[in-house]
Amino acid sequence: MIVIVGSGIAGLSAALAATGGLGPEADAVGHDAEVLLVSKGSFLESNTLHAQGGVAAALFHDDDPSLHAQDTLAAGDGLCDPTAVDVLTTAGVQRMNELLAEGVHFDRADDGSLLRGLEAAHSKPRVVHAGGDATGRVLEHDVAALVLANPRIHLLEYAFLTDLRISDGRVCGITVLLDVGAGHDGGKGNDSYTAGLIDRARRSPSHRIDIDAGSVILATGGSGQLYPYTTNPEIATGDGVAAAWRAGAQIADLEFYQFHPTALAVGEHFLISEAVRGEGAQLLDEQGVRFMPGVDRRAELAPRDVVARANFAVMQRQSGRPVRLDLSTVKVPDGKDDTLESFLRRRFPTIDAYTHSLGFHWESQTIPVTPAAHYSMGGICTDVYGRSSIPGLYAAGECARSGVHGANRLASNSLLEAMVFGHRAGISALRDGEALEGKHAPLDHTSDEAADGYAQRWPHDHWQVASPHAVKQRLTAIEIPDYGNTRSDDGGQSAIWNRDRIEHEMWTHVGVLREQSGLEQAVSSLGVALTRADGCCRKQSTQEQAISDREAEHSYDEDVRALENRNLLTIGYLSARAALERRESRGAHARTDFPDTDAEAVSRRYVLASATAAASTTDRTLPIPVFSSTTYTEASYAQSSHTQSTQRHDRPGRVQGAENEGNGKTC
Repeated sequence: MIVIVGSGIAGLSAALAATGGLGPEADAVGHDAEVLLVSKGSFLESNTLHAQGGVAAALFHDDDPSLHAQDTLAAGDGLCDPTAVDVLTTAGVQRMNELLAEGVHFDRADDGSLLRGLEAAHSKPRVVHAGGDATGRVLEHDVAALVLANPRIHLLEYAFLTDLRISDGRVCGITVLLDVGAGHDGGKGNDSYTAGLIDRARRSPSHRIDIDAGSVILATGGSGQLYPYTTNPEIATGDGVAAAWRAGAQIADLEFYQFHPTALAVGEHFLISEAVRGEGAQLLDEQGVRFMPGVDRRAELAPRDVVARANFAVMQRQSGRPVRLDLSTVKVPDGKDDTLESFLRRRFPTIDAYTHSLGFHWESQTIPVTPAAHYSMGGICTDVYGRSSIPGLYAAGECARSGVHGANRLASNSLLEAMVFGHRAGISALRDGEALEGKHAPLDHTSDEAADGYAQRWPHDHWQVASPHAVKQRLTAIEIPDYGNTRSDDGGQSAIWNRDRIEHEMWTHVGVLREQSGLEQAVSSLGVALTRADGCCRKQSTQEQAISDREAEHSYDEDVRALENRNLLTIGYLSARAALERRESRGAHARTDFPDTDAEAVSRRYVLASATAAASTTDRTLPIPVFSSTTYTEASYAQSSHTQSTQRHDRPGRVQGAENEGNGKTC
């Protein structure tokens, strides 16, 4: 059984790939796998569901994956893995072609051609949308329908991942806390396997159960709930990354957190998509003066980190009052719309409805916007097959550090990454399990001997030491200090931190702009809070006491909140520590006391010291498992003979209807 935790597009793609449900590569590996797809809430609730932005892919005749790769590398500010970027941009075209062939409802012009738009830091208009500004929702629903139709994919809803289970150094399953009072059919109906799991949870006093797995794929999304201002849904609490850390997986680049420049400064901090600025909207200070042209030559279309810091700096000068977004400069394309109001209603229906619900007529008045936590570039270290440093554990999507995003994600690359690497993780989990019977191609092998055992499956040169052009890696084994005897100022035991306190600490000291004293305070205070929260959660997990049905329903929400807060404190502590140790400004990480960028780009990996054989901190350059870009093809990746093609796809197949050049304005 392959267990996949997370039901966004990364998890759905992994499930379909592992069961032969989508794409020729998946079909080549066979159809014998059984998959359990575990969802924290309802089946459809995910980060993907809330994604407004589109999907960037070189689908059009005037574009090429190499151009997309160049833009991605530029945005990543020196920390992208070029091989991973090559995989993303090349395989991304194929993944998109498959979805289009399956009938996913991407937006089209009257003549049936795909519509596309230009977004920040892209050199070509290559971003396609669905439902205007509801791309994630359309994508989630359409791909979920394929999952629901697949009899080999079992669904378990309202199941919270508490920890990974490890045996003999390998992942052997997961532990989940189940909400036994919630619905669990996902529109598919409980099969006998899922029904058995639910019955076990109902009979357990704590409603926690262990689930065995040959492989586990984490696709749990991000951790935006670290901050008071975030575009992420409530479920984004870093559960997968925190569980992987506790299990001993390598984590990297958590200091790089992307703050979206334009979320509404009121209400639920609703995201105002990058595409709005792509259509011509401009940023103004409270005096009505446009400021971005003086910050960057690309003005409002500069990379997100540049725009977010500029907005934050202006807000600081305005005593925290938000900047304004002016849409009067948006040009209405010739054709369907007579007025700006009708164009905005058609082009951005979700944003239009939300802004009007708050009383803003954004077609005729400026709206207040603020930077908000949006996307984590760091996470669980993986290679281009989704493998983590722990045998049997894979990761994809925002919870993974695949090497694609580097120090700053290019707009509209996140859904594409989730599709591409979710797909590859699904195939890898299946093939690794079938071929090796418990052996594992290590993420960081250092000898030919380590690689020889895997040559039967992956060509040997896939695991070569990184080229001089690859990102330098440093691995540090750390242990979180034991603050267990620390007391609060009033002499009593320090209270477990609530969500508000976590958010305040992160926004104040590990936010858009950072400096040493604030980061030192955050590392210390978050370390104390994490120790307390971790001890409390571990104690609760061992207390199997009988609880009435009414009390259990109440207890589930409280237990999940406590577990989420522990996970957020874990991510917060690691983020603060990584930010403190990175004494430079790069990409989305900005130090006011170290404003310059170092000449050498280094990605810092961290691993829990107690989970490794290393007794002391190491600081060394690691070999990086890479897939040679000179020989890479998606077809060779799935060849059942496990041989590698020497010919690269020079021009990936174009989709029918993708030849429309458009005017660069319409998505």
